Amino acid sequence: MTAAVAGALIPGVPVLLGLVGLTLPPNDRPGRGPAAALGIAGAAIALAVTTALLLFAHKPLDASRRWVNIGGLDITLGFNAGVAALYIAVAVCVVALFVQIYSVAYLHDDPRYGPYAAQVSLFTGAMLLVVTSSGLISLLVGWEIMGACSYLLIGHDRRLPEAPAAAVKAFLVTRVGDVGFLLAVAFLTVGAGTDRLSVVLTHHYGGPTLTAALLLLLAGVAGKSAQFPLHTWLPDAMAGPTPISALIHAATMVAAGVYVVFRTYPLFEQSPAALSVLGVMAAITILLGALSATAQDDMKRVLAWSTVSQIGYMTGALAVGSPAAALFHLLTHAAFKALLFLAAGAVIHVVGTNYLSRMGGLRHRMPLTFWSFVIGLGALAGFPPLAGFWSKENVLTAAAHATDGGGPAPVWVGWVVWLAALLAVFVTAWYATRLLLCAFFGVSREHGPDGPDWEIGFDDARYTPPLTPHDPPAAMRWPILLLAIPAALLGLAAYAPGFRTALELEQPHLTVAVLLPLLLLVAGAGTAWWLWRAVPGADPALALGRARGFLAAGFRLDDVQTRLVVRPVKSVAELMSKADKHVVDAAVEGTGTTTTRLGGLLHSAHRVALPGAAVLVLSGALLLGVIAAWYGAAS
Repeated sequence: MTAAVAGALIPGVPVLLGLVGLTLPPNDRPGRGPAAALGIAGAAIALAVTTALLLFAHKPLDASRRWVNIGGLDITLGFNAGVAALYIAVAVCVVALFVQIYSVAYLHDDPRYGPYAAQVSLFTGAMLLVVTSSGLISLLVGWEIMGACSYLLIGHDRRLPEAPAAAVKAFLVTRVGDVGFLLAVAFLTVGAGTDRLSVVLTHHYGGPTLTAALLLLLAGVAGKSAQFPLHTWLPDAMAGPTPISALIHAATMVAAGVYVVFRTYPLFEQSPAALSVLGVMAAITILLGALSATAQDDMKRVLAWSTVSQIGYMTGALAVGSPAAALFHLLTHAAFKALLFLAAGAVIHVVGTNYLSRMGGLRHRMPLTFWSFVIGLGALAGFPPLAGFWSKENVLTAAAHATDGGGPAPVWVGWVVWLAALLAVFVTAWYATRLLLCAFFGVSREHGPDGPDWEIGFDDARYTPPLTPHDPPAAMRWPILLLAIPAALLGLAAYAPGFRTALELEQPHLTVAVLLPLLLLVAGAGTAWWLWRAVPGADPALALGRARGFLAAGFRLDDVQTRLVVRPVKSVAELMSKADKHVVDAAVEGTGTTTTRLGGLLHSAHRVALPGAAVLVLSGALLLGVIAAWYGAAS
């Protein structure tokens, strides 16, 4: 199999089978089998091809060619990927495959499962196109297909009133960033005379032009990867089915922006201004996501805000000059975040609510799910020797080294990212421990504080919970157990020479700089545990006091956006609508009405009786004669 064929199969098979799946009857229950088979086969075949290339390819693969020339601009079509890109593709395929298998049981009674499975395949293929494209235009195509699929999947459950609003919000917020992304692609492509990435990355752009293009690129990254200030769509996206949350948060969508910066990093190294903006954006996002996660009652929103924060770690690593650390954390994050969301889906599936305040006591009734959460949350917080510890250690070490200078970014960027990342270690350990305690320890609070008629959560309308919680069925259980392996052990790959060389990682080493994060980690987890023990069964988040509502609302940045952006845009839209209706439409309609009335008058004149008509003709002739005589005398 040639590189060109293999490169086409990786994104092509999921896309093709997804398109076939869309032709299946959407409400035909017997059609669930073919829909599931197509969805699983697409991810499995892409995984097999990617794994084969990773094992047997000994050099970066490049099978691109000029496709068409438009006005002197070469548009390329093909496949280009190094070993690092193939690792990302493997992560995407693994998570997508497990999500497809998991969804068969999770959406067992969903009448629209067929379109759902097909859209997941399209989503997977689009992300793989972003990872393996040799040109910016084809990368942009995958980027936009992901946006469309996310809209469809977030709004999948039409019985939930918040789902359509969340889908529209995700679509519009990411589109704002995508405008900048499109302009950046145009700047870079026109400047280089081609969209081929290998040429774009080596082309010499003028300083201001390059900085402008990279800042526009970061707008798209902020939208897709949910970074400040375009992060507000991600927590609301929890209205989608839980497996989709796993796919969006772990291996697609939010990872796409980080990967694009990684892939274009040679350009960022030439622009300290762009790296400075990226560093500030990352530092704010790290703390914003972590602090907002502390106050959430919805289990999925805790995980969503944690994703915002963890993606900030990745962009922070990029800002301080360590794309290898960013990519390593992206891989470990894909494993433990997919594990956490699928395990959360198992809890929601049997308990019937998303709310931590209505859980508790699940540790003994759901032991496999409990230990999966222990591994996932431990990796998220960075407990050694789990995967998240090693990747976070790389990020923190890179930021600490950046404070010494000598990197592509200014020294102050290193300080900002390092301090934000350190503080977030404490906060992340705190909210991870709180989630574990509220869901799995203490007594069951399944009926909530006000009895059985509690408010339903995002996924509650889909399931009728059994009387006794238990671990999920095999189709849901095995993806969770298999994801627990990389969530626990993937960090040790940093010691593998081949993996370390491919990602250009430094050899892991425990130094004094690592001891401080470990102390903060223990302090954060210990504080949450102490608050839990001080008032048995009470939510540690109660200690936040009046700040809890502010943090739960994400610092009320949604309200800020509503006042500064949404309302002014709506006002302008209403003004334009009224102007169109009362000025433009009125002028057009008035012209038509006037013409119609004038025609009516002429029609009436034609129906005047003969004597009256003769009088009118003679009067007109007389009037014209008088006018002619007047002008003749005047001349």
